[in-house]
Amino acid sequence: MDFAEAVADLQQRGSGRMIPDLDRITRIADLLGNPQRSYPTVHVTGTNGKTSVTRTVTSLCGAVGLAAGTYTSPHLQTIRERLSVAGIRIGERTFADVYADLRPILELVDAELEDPRDSVTYFEALTAMAYWWFADKPVDVGVFEVGMGGRWDATNLVRGDVAVLTPIDLDHRELGATPAEVAGEKVGIIKEGSVVVSARQRDDVLAVIRGAVAEAGATLLLEDEDFGVTAQSVAVGGQVVSLRVGDRVVEDVLLPLFGEHQASNAAISLAAFAAFTGDGFATFSDDLLRQGFGAVSVPGRLEVVHREPTVVLDGAHNPHGARAAAAALSESFEFRNLILVLGTLDDKDLDGIVTAYRGHASHVVVTTPPSPRAASLERLLDVATGVWAGTGVIVESAATVAEALDKAAGVAGAGDGVLVTGSLYTVGAARDIYLPVDDLGDDVVYGPDDIDDDEDEASFNEALERMLDRVDDEQGPDEDT
Repeated sequence: MDFAEAVADLQQRGSGRMIPDLDRITRIADLLGNPQRSYPTVHVTGTNGKTSVTRTVTSLCGAVGLAAGTYTSPHLQTIRERLSVAGIRIGERTFADVYADLRPILELVDAELEDPRDSVTYFEALTAMAYWWFADKPVDVGVFEVGMGGRWDATNLVRGDVAVLTPIDLDHRELGATPAEVAGEKVGIIKEGSVVVSARQRDDVLAVIRGAVAEAGATLLLEDEDFGVTAQSVAVGGQVVSLRVGDRVVEDVLLPLFGEHQASNAAISLAAFAAFTGDGFATFSDDLLRQGFGAVSVPGRLEVVHREPTVVLDGAHNPHGARAAAAALSESFEFRNLILVLGTLDDKDLDGIVTAYRGHASHVVVTTPPSPRAASLERLLDVATGVWAGTGVIVESAATVAEALDKAAGVAGAGDGVLVTGSLYTVGAARDIYLPVDDLGDDVVYGPDDIDDDEDEASFNEALERMLDRVDDEQGPDEDT
């Protein structure tokens, strides 16, 4: 089985299908020997900021020499983004091998089910791959982002030594009609005796969190009380922040991410890292932590991918996230005009998302993201036209993201910016245009222990030669020869 075959087989399980129980993933994990219990974990849930926190905790672990196995979702361009070790995403060959190893287990569990419609889901299969691969590497810590909710999410079999709750608000309808109901699902990741790190929350949400923490005998670290941002200023390429955890303040951290919400995410990440490392946290120098923050990369979150015009990608897909993105743009960028390229999924709060950009956008192009769940062009155009009625802002449509980007570029003048947002599918399609996936070197090994066969060794040698050739080309001929 090669990579394409593995992905095709996996997709037959339905990428959008969800069954609200842990029966199948529990059975799979039992058959594998519960590999997810073999390493400690930081488990991250919330409505917005999950991926940013997951990636930042991973980067902090790497800075101090801890190899993190990181599991995120969804992906922007390639499914391989979801599984990485020490910041390096899984290679195509490895992905296919891990899936091939796991496939008989998936089929066995499918065969045990009374109703074939309840077969193992796409997300459960990917989660099991992460459980298995991380244990096989092995990793020092697993950093898992919840797919949706928490209580019934397939990731909820991890140890959950540290549970992280980013800001909780409305998003998926299946989770509840109020933020407090949503919180009731998300606090399901809190394990007995764990440390819970929470962003600042609404009072009704915080009450749910405190109740769950007490019931589990856990310890709660709350933003603005136990940790937080003590200083923040805009800087070239991001911002400079000072972060506090307990009595310790790490000053002058250059964070290569934009927006006040990312400063808050950085504080949450530092608190989670401190909770995970315990007494060891005091032994890590400020400079080491600054290096960890400086190496953070979160694709599709206020990510600049093009100049002239400046094109910014942000995957905000609910009103809370859209408001944060709009505020961050005003804070961090000085665009003369903002052209908005917007494509959303049909099950989202379209009016809430679109309204967040009223007063910010000077021109709007609505489009359809490449997903069967996409909101129709007609529906989104109707919503956007209503939001900007009487403002003089032109709202037009484009059948594809590529066409929308062409229209936006044609409108943009000197000093203008383009924001692509509304869905991670929309952002992924734009990223394919500006930053297509380059698989060169993804499967290259970096140490002799990782060389399994002659093919791996040849790949390593070829990559080394390519690197040396690039260095020679960039430096030019030696003047002394």
